[in-house]
Amino acid sequence: MGLLDGLKSALGMKAEADATRDADPEDLFGMSTAYMTMEADLGFVPADAAALCFAEVDSTDFEDAVENVEAILEAGEVETGTNARFTTDDHGYEWVVLEDDDPEDLVTSVHFAADEFIERGYGSRLLAALFAFEKRDAGRHRDGGGDAAGADRLAYWVYSFRRGKYYPFAPEGDHDRHNQTEIKLQSVLDGELTVEPDKEYWYPLWPDRPGSHPWE
Repeated sequence: MGLLDGLKSALGMKAEADATRDADPEDLFGMSTAYMTMEADLGFVPADAAALCFAEVDSTDFEDAVENVEAILEAGEVETGTNARFTTDDHGYEWVVLEDDDPEDLVTSVHFAADEFIERGYGSRLLAALFAFEKRDAGRHRDGGGDAAGADRLAYWVYSFRRGKYYPFAPEGDHDRHNQTEIKLQSVLDGELTVEPDKEYWYPLWPDRPGSHPWE
C-alpha cells in the first residue's frame, strides 16, 4: 500500500520543522467549491473517494480517539451514506478511507475525522488528507499501460496538515508524475485553495500499483 518510504520525513518531521501554522481542519472546506472548478475548468470529476492519513500513537488514549472517529463516521453514514473504513499500509501508516458519490459529504466526513483528532490533542499525528479525481483521457489505461481511448487519469489534491496547504499530485505509470497536469491544477486552483508555492513540499504518494490509490 501506497506511501513512499520517506513519507514520515516528508509529511511529518521535515514539514513539522518548516511548518507555517498549526493544522486547521477548516481548510478542508475549500474543497467544497474546488471540486466544481476541477470539473468545469479542467474536466476532472470526483473519483468518489477521499482519505485521511495519520501516524499512530501507542497509547490507550489515542486508541480511544480512533474509536471516537469510527463512531462519528458510523453515525454520519446513516445520514450521508458515506462509507468509511480503516486500513494500515505497508509502511505502518493509518488511513481513514471514505467513499461516497457526493463530494461534499466526503469533505464533511474528512473534516469530522480530522477535527476529532485535533480536539483530542492529536493534530500533530495527522499527515495528509487526499481527495481523488479522474479524467477520461485517451492514451492511458488505469493499469498504467497501453493506448486505450477513454482510459482514466487519476489526480489528487493533497492537504498537508504540517504545512497548512494543498498541493496537486498526478501519478503517471510506475513512479512517474504528470507534471503538466500538476502545474495546470496549480494555476487554475491557486487562490481558491491555499496552494503550497514551494514544490519541494509536493511530496509524491505513490500507490503500489499504477492506477490504484495511494491507500490501496
